[in-house]
Amino acid sequence: MALFVVRHQHAAERCPAQDPYLGAMLLNHLSRPNVRRHGVTIQGEAIVQGEHTLYFIAEADDESRLRALMEPFQLAGSVDIYPASTCARVVASGGCGAPLPETGPGAVLDPEDACQQAIDAGLVVHRAHPLNCETSIPALLGGVVMPNARFYLRNHFPMPDLEPAGFRLAVGGLVDRPLNVSLRDLHNMRSQTLVVTLECAGNGRSLFQPAIDGEKWNLGAVSTAEWTGVPLIELLDRAGVRSGARDVVFRGADGGMVDGHAEAIRFERSLSLDEARDEHILLAYAMNGEPLPVEHGFPLRLIVPGWYAVAAVKWLTEIEVVDQPFIGHYQTEKYWYEWTRGGEMVREPVTLQQVRALITEPAAGGDVPRGQAIIRGVAWSGAAPIQRVDVSVNGGDWQTAHLVGERRRYGWQWWELSARFDQPGEVTCAARATDLAGRSQPEHAEWNRLGYGNNAVQHVPIRIV
Repeated sequence: MALFVVRHQHAAERCPAQDPYLGAMLLNHLSRPNVRRHGVTIQGEAIVQGEHTLYFIAEADDESRLRALMEPFQLAGSVDIYPASTCARVVASGGCGAPLPETGPGAVLDPEDACQQAIDAGLVVHRAHPLNCETSIPALLGGVVMPNARFYLRNHFPMPDLEPAGFRLAVGGLVDRPLNVSLRDLHNMRSQTLVVTLECAGNGRSLFQPAIDGEKWNLGAVSTAEWTGVPLIELLDRAGVRSGARDVVFRGADGGMVDGHAEAIRFERSLSLDEARDEHILLAYAMNGEPLPVEHGFPLRLIVPGWYAVAAVKWLTEIEVVDQPFIGHYQTEKYWYEWTRGGEMVREPVTLQQVRALITEPAAGGDVPRGQAIIRGVAWSGAAPIQRVDVSVNGGDWQTAHLVGERRRYGWQWWELSARFDQPGEVTCAARATDLAGRSQPEHAEWNRLGYGNNAVQHVPIRIV
């Protein structure tokens, strides 16, 4: 269905609404049931007050259907019909007159529809194509898991739309028994369910100074879900890993062009064989008790608990066991910490999530009534469960918050602190997490060239009124 903007104008002396019977007839003509009979859908209409001008937005197979619908209005004045587009499509295209970018071979989600769904769900869009959105900080306040529609999205390429009936996961390379596994086969295997927090390695990148290229994430590129799937070790054991194997490579169906490469690439990541044998790593086909949404990797994605989400390859179609360290764009060129120390470049791969706490309530810049108030938030770490969260008000002593609910090895930890505010004015709250491995948040995270792992203590200004 194509989108159109329709404008009808008439002279004041020919205003149809001056005749109540004619006006009623036109209302009936524009009723939703009647326009549907013309193969048209009206999304909304309005008349400019006092100017005898009607506008509406409509969907139709072609302009001729709209022309036929508007014939009665043509008798009273002029009718102009303009091909139109949604704001989401224009932004995804990169301009009002630009076509949508090429998506390459294979079916992909419509960028316009995917972007509009994200907006409707309340996500904060950073880029429309490929779609990258974060969860708003107030939306983080809630239960153990984030609803699927409000779970942040990180993509490097268009999102594949794979048919489940034809899906196969290939397991090959240095194995005794190469596998070609269907989605039904996976559902019939031993399953495991884990609550796991996923966080983009660039979460908080926009807070680094000086500014860093890349997605300008604030602090909402993190969410938690209950993931269900087959332990990776189950398939590795069935395939029979040969001696000499070193890395396990995971390939998604998503791909495209990237700077520095003359040809299109796939999204690929690897784990060492020892890392891949962790019994908690899942090949997930369900999210929060529902089939994995397409936006989050349907039919199958990798979940590597405790690691930054770049390791959690979506739309997983291939697993290859290799005898050499894997070299790939998103393995060796991206997702490395790079610091300059002593005049030399120091590099370290991005792996485990840094320990971090966020304040979700009160909201930054919000008004808080004088008296007793609750400061709430969430904390997580890739290395170990959260040991404690400390809160400071206006640079005062750190106070230990109450941890809410059971400690989870891989899921975030809710916390809260009761505080009293008797004087009106500006106040700043800060939260600092420490995990059971002894890691604690720094006041300022060390700047690195690609902007990863910013876990600096968060400071939230509020107004006491």
